[in-house]
Order: sequence, then structure tokens, then C-alpha cells
Amino acid sequence: MTWKLTKFELDNPNLLINESLLSLGNGYLGVRGNFEEGYQEGYKSIRGAYINAFHDETEITYGEKLYGFPGTQQKILNVIDAQTVQIYLDDELFSLFEGEVLFCERNLHMDKGYAERIVHWISPQGKEVKIHFKRLISFTTKELFAIDIQVEAITPVEQVKFVSTVNGDVSNFVDKEDPRLASGHAKRLHVTEVRQENRFSIVKDTTYVTNLEVACVSSSAVQAENHTYDSKGTDTSIEEIYLCAGTHPIRFTKFNVYTDTLRHGENVVEEAVEILQQLQSKTFENLLDEQKAYLDDYWKVADVAIDGDERVQEGIRFNLYQLLQSVGKDPVSNIAAKGLSGEGYEGHYFWDTEIYIFPVFLMTNPEIAKNLLLHRYSILDSARQRAKEMGHEKGALFPWRTITGSESSAFFPAGTAQYHISADIAYSYIQYYLTTKDEEFVKDYMAEVLFETARLWADAGHMQNGQFRIDSVTGPDEYTCVVNNNYYTNVMAKHNLLWAAKVYELLKQADNDRLQQLASQLELTETEVASWQSAGENMYLPYDETLQINAQDDSFLQKGRWDLKNTPSNKFPLLLNYHPLTLYRYQVLKQADTVLAHFLLEDEQDFETIKNSYDYYEQITTHDSSLSSCVHSIMASKLGYQEKAYDYFNETARLDLENTHKNTKDGLHMANMGGTWLGIVYGFAGLRLKESGLSLAPALPVEWNSLEFRLQYQGRLLKVHKNREVTIYTILEGEGLTISHNGQALYLETGKEVEVQ
Repeated sequence: MTWKLTKFELDNPNLLINESLLSLGNGYLGVRGNFEEGYQEGYKSIRGAYINAFHDETEITYGEKLYGFPGTQQKILNVIDAQTVQIYLDDELFSLFEGEVLFCERNLHMDKGYAERIVHWISPQGKEVKIHFKRLISFTTKELFAIDIQVEAITPVEQVKFVSTVNGDVSNFVDKEDPRLASGHAKRLHVTEVRQENRFSIVKDTTYVTNLEVACVSSSAVQAENHTYDSKGTDTSIEEIYLCAGTHPIRFTKFNVYTDTLRHGENVVEEAVEILQQLQSKTFENLLDEQKAYLDDYWKVADVAIDGDERVQEGIRFNLYQLLQSVGKDPVSNIAAKGLSGEGYEGHYFWDTEIYIFPVFLMTNPEIAKNLLLHRYSILDSARQRAKEMGHEKGALFPWRTITGSESSAFFPAGTAQYHISADIAYSYIQYYLTTKDEEFVKDYMAEVLFETARLWADAGHMQNGQFRIDSVTGPDEYTCVVNNNYYTNVMAKHNLLWAAKVYELLKQADNDRLQQLASQLELTETEVASWQSAGENMYLPYDETLQINAQDDSFLQKGRWDLKNTPSNKFPLLLNYHPLTLYRYQVLKQADTVLAHFLLEDEQDFETIKNSYDYYEQITTHDSSLSSCVHSIMASKLGYQEKAYDYFNETARLDLENTHKNTKDGLHMANMGGTWLGIVYGFAGLRLKESGLSLAPALPVEWNSLEFRLQYQGRLLKVHKNREVTIYTILEGEGLTISHNGQALYLETGKEVEVQ
């Protein structure tokens, strides 16, 4: 069943991993897949609930703090815990770690939008019960997390007791041994309100520094022949207690509503109470119906159907489902590197969004893609300020790690020095325009972002011997830092500069009044725009005549090559076992860098240069980053390396499902999940999106019988079906369209299947 992920494990390492895999979310709220009743003593758990962008700030401590180093960092917070429900059978506490477990199955229903746990258990005293847990986070009421529990006694049980807790005394998880996680500042919330009102349990917390508030208002009820109710509270939590009697199955349902300052203003408790009151008429079944309807609409466009490989089919659907659960759907939020499934990378937004995740939503749900761009626009002023801190008179330098716009990385060689992020964001704006032709978006947002990022490059680079050069930057490869003329950075900057000049001309023709308004606001002159054009046209792109490849940077090919074949397996990932300076002295890559540039801007080089570059860099790439294998798969597809393409793709398709990077417990790898979709649609199907239009060059892996997916493009819905013999294109919605198929123009008439070899 490729629409359902099933887990049976009860050992601690797998329980931790499954907390991430079985997490639920809706882009606003996320809850890890913890047991309601908890684990037994000695078992480790990362028990968490998260609100996208809800954060606190902590001071960054330096031994030597130099000018421009960020003074504070932001981190997503584990918020109020409303998961806890303990079950007593005649005063005997239910626990899967005592007694006898006859059956325990956990399922994540990706087409229905809920998770469940089905348990058949005999207590130490011999009481036999079946317990069915269901939980969901609503896609239609973003603040709602609901739990439903049914208890059926197989042997006589006189009394069932439910103890339901809402606890505001929570902390973040820390691991001092892993730089990918936070190493301190676990406690960042204090409880400011605990009370009960009209059977609503109310808990409110406030952050230490940012003074953001989060509230959880919870209500619960039971269905039983006879029951009594009581409650008690402490300074940090409230317990609701139900004593139930009867021979028929007993049902307990809990509705938890989360609100926060960022979306709900100052009256977070009142807002949560109002939302919960509006939900009082809904049953858990009503919520399940709403989930199913929402997901039917999502999968109608987003689904990728693969015949012949259930393992990969499960992987791509899982990845697409988790992306939907984690992506922010309001201008306050984006998508964190671990989504809402864990605390890895402290909930920060990276350039992963624009290059690996944004394309998925751009081609399947443009409104979500637009929101991601609006979030970047909302932090444009912070990017302008960061550029000034870094010594630039003009321009916008977007941060490597952030939540609200300020740089949160203390390690500048692999953080702030990654100037390419500004070009990556500009690239995503350009891709959005090409896909939607949204002229109003250009006027309101895109032009300003492109102008300000172009200014950064004009100021960061310089002309030398007729070439525009950019020094002291870091490309995507974090094993090679602070270099001159990183190919990826330079070619992306070129794209940014030339498009900024192009958009200036487009606006001049389409809406000169708006252009003049914007030019006045930004103090922008035609002379400055001409300088962008000149810089772009004369951009230096490193090239080695001997190897006939694009050099990763000016000095990369002068270094000795790291001996990857003889590096012990326990030394990977290298960043956890070698000092950065050791890595910087060698030709060794953490992830695709020049190869990524050839994917994003393939028309900048001829086929042979791209092939030679791929062959060269593949030999010295560790793929220690989860962002890497998908790019190598895409480019292997382009180059005709079909077996390599599939091997690399397999590394991405189930990276979290099989915990291949050994850190899935800390949260899922969102960029890799986007990369899986890219590997299929941009890799095997050969999709490219350019000014000339949409082009595809499908080539089915030998392991598959067929592939089918859909794309949104300029108001149209296009279905692509590829089997072993032919490719079939169909415009399902919208006007007819001419695309390129294997380099040949092909007109598609609405509603008519077009079959080609």
C-alpha cells in the first residue's frame, strides 16, 4: 500500500526515527509522532510540538567577536505539550513496555491525512484490551491538533481512567556533539497562564527574549455508559481526568488549538478559545472528511505515479506528503530544513527552499510557491541591512540561516560567505515569473528583489582585465570556503544581473509609472542598470583548458585530491571528523557545486564541458550533504548515464525512510524530499523551464514500466505519461500549448492526448 506508511518497531533507536517519520503537520503546526502515554524510564524521546517561525533569540558566544559577526541567533521552540493522554485499566497504567504486546501497528495515511496506532495488549495483571489511537493536524483549521482514542476491553475491566494533560513546562532537545543541532539554550519558554474555563484547559507560554506568546486551549470528552470528570492544575499544567465504566468500547477525544503572537496578535488565549468554540459541533469523523477532501485536491496535481517500483513509489509519496505538511502557507513563514518534524538546524530557513523545494510547489501549487517568495520579500529590509553590515553601500544580502531575516549562523566561512543565496532567491523569482507570467507580481515584488540583489553583485565584484570577478565567497560546497570566483556563484550572479536589467526594461514598456515610482524609491538610475548589464555580460566563469571543465573556483584545481576510496567509512561525514581547514586544503566536495550550476543554467556551457565537469567532480564528491545525490541523478540523466542516474536517485528517494544519513531522528530532510521530485521530473522526464517555454525529454528508467505526473504551467494543467514505448501529453485544463519534446516543437490541444516516441 503505497499510500500508507506502516511501522511495527518498539526499540528505542527506531522509536526515535519513527517520531520523525510519523510526524504530522500542516505548515503552521507540527507534532512529532510520540506515544500519547510516553515511553518507559530509560528510553530517549524527542517529544515535540512546533509552530512554524515561532522562535526565541539567544546570544551567540564568541571567543573573539569581530565586526559584522551576528550577535544573536534565532531558534524554533518546542511549544506546549498537548499530546499526553495516560490510560489506566483498574489503576494499571497502559504501557507498551510492560505486559505482553500481542500486536502493535502504526500507520501514516498519506491520502487521508491522519496517523494511527493499533494496539492489542495484555497487562502484567492479565487484562486484555485493544486500543486504537488516531491523530491529525487539520489542513483546514491550521491551529487544530486532535487525538481520538478507542478502548475495547477483551477481558473484564471495571474502570478505565483517562488522564489528559496540557503541559507548558517544555524544553528543546540538545546534543552538544552534533553541530547540526542546537547545543544549548534548551529552556526558552516560561509559563505565564494556567487555568480552566468552561471545561477548556488553557495554558499560555511566553518566550524569554522575543516576548512572543503561544497558547494552547484544549477540550476533551468521552463516550462511555457511565463516567465522571475531574480536573486539577499546577503552575505549569492542567490534567483532566475521566473515570469510565461499562462493557462497550470507550472513546476519548481531545481537541487542542494552538495560537501565537505572530498570526493571532496579542490576545492569543481569546483567539484560541474562539476557534475551539467554533469547532464544538464537529466530530473527529468530520475532521477526517475535511482532511480527505483537502488531500484529494492536493494529490490531483501533485501525485507522481510509478509502475514497477513500489519501494520508490512509497518514497516519493511520503516525501511529497511531508513537504505539504511542513511548508509555510502564510507570509510569516517559510519551510525549515527539517520542516516541522524536529529541531535539527533549529528551525532555520536555508537556500534549500529556493533551489530544492520551491520548484515542487511552483509546478504543482503556485499559490504555495508564491507565499514562499512573499516571505523572502518580507525580510528584504533585513537583507539590505545585512549587506550594509558586510560593507556594501547598496544591495540585499540574504542570510544563510534565519527565521525572521537576521543571520543566525556564527560560522561565517560556510554561512555569511555564501553570497549565492541572494542569486538563488532571484533565480526562484525568475522561475515563478516564467511559470505564471504574473505581471502584477513583477511590479509589486519581483522587480525590487531583483534590483536589490543585482546591486549586491555590482558592489561585491569588480572589473579586472575586462572581466567581472567576485572574490572571497563560498559556493554550495561547504568543504571549500572563502574562495575567488566560485563558478556557481558567478554564473548565478550573472543570471541575476542580466534579469534585473531585463525586468527594468520590461517594466519600462509595461508600466513606466510603476518603474519610475520604484526607481525614485530606490534611487535607481539607468546608469546603474547599465552597469548590471555590463557586469553580467562580462562575468568571469572559470574554465580549465587542460581538463576542459569549469573550475569550481580560481584555486580549487591547484589543491591535492582527497583520497576518498581509502578514507575509512567511520570518518564520514567528513565535517564531523576533520577540522575545516583540513578539508579546505583538498579537492573534496560535500555536495554538488559546479554540477548544480550546470543543472540550473545549462545553456551557459556546451554539452561536452558539462559532461567533463560532471565526470571530474563526481570522483571527489562525498555526498555528505543530503542536497547532493539528487543533483547528480538529474545531471546523469541529462548526460545519458542511466544506471548512475537511478543509483543516485535511489539514495534520495528513501533517505529518511531508511535513515541513510543516520540523523532522521532529528527531523526529516526537506530539501532531499524536494530533490526526489526534481530527480523524477527534471531528471528522468527532462523538464526544463526557460524563456523559450517548457521542454521535456523523458527517458524511463529500465526498472519502471511507466511514469505519470502533472504540472501547472501558465494557467494550464498538463499531464505527462511515459511508458516503455511512448510519451503521452494531455492538456487537462487551460488553453493549448506548444512545448519542446526531445528538442522538437510539439503543439498540445486541450483535452486531446498527443502520443510521441
